[in-house]
Amino acid sequence: MFIQENRLKLKLKAGQPALGVISTSTDPQLAELFGLAGYDYYMLDAEHGLLHPDQAVNVIRACELTGMTPLVRIGPKDPKLVLQYLDAGMLGVMMPDLRNASEVKMLVDAVKYPPVGKRGVGISRASKYMAYSGGAEKYIQFANEQTMVIPQFEDPTLLDDFEAMISQPHVDAVVIGPRDLSLNMGFPDGPNHPEVQEMIDKVFAVCKKAGVAAGITAGVKADADNMIARGATMILGIAQVLIMNGAKTLIK
Repeated sequence: MFIQENRLKLKLKAGQPALGVISTSTDPQLAELFGLAGYDYYMLDAEHGLLHPDQAVNVIRACELTGMTPLVRIGPKDPKLVLQYLDAGMLGVMMPDLRNASEVKMLVDAVKYPPVGKRGVGISRASKYMAYSGGAEKYIQFANEQTMVIPQFEDPTLLDDFEAMISQPHVDAVVIGPRDLSLNMGFPDGPNHPEVQEMIDKVFAVCKKAGVAAGITAGVKADADNMIARGATMILGIAQVLIMNGAKTLIK
């Protein structure tokens, strides 16, 4: 096997909730810690974090050792940057601010090898530096099966067109960014406003209709349980929040 089987993708396909964490830290020990704690996936945040693809490799190794799915969030709509993270061993890419079906298709093309997409094959860590025993064809097929395409939803003006955007083949999940969504809706104090919560439910409904897993961030277990009950199956804890909450328990 050239790359590991995608634990997150398996759980989402089975309709099971998957719990992960998003982090700006490139410390592999932090990723290892979350893996040993039982999380399903670990997402490096290269949108808000000051990261470069070469900093991701040891984090990916930590994910592989603990069975987590390594993912990355990338801000720029840059297929070459997507390629670099995938070649390092990432099994999925989350991207914000995709505005239409063509931009979602751009992400699919960047993540998937031909004939599904347009990703280029190279001598990389993901392909075992071309030393895989099963041959290139089997590697490419397996990689296309395991990698994930995850658009974000953070802009309420996209709702009317969103089903068409995500209904195309090879979109695995949609993750709502509740804080940016609330800010874009005119509620800067956070996502607890009833109108924001109503919008979240509408997006969950669109995802269900499109046959795409719905995801969202959650700070505590009660929030995660609430979102799962409402239709989310991909829950992202925020590493800094989880660590801060844990740190406070000793001094309270």
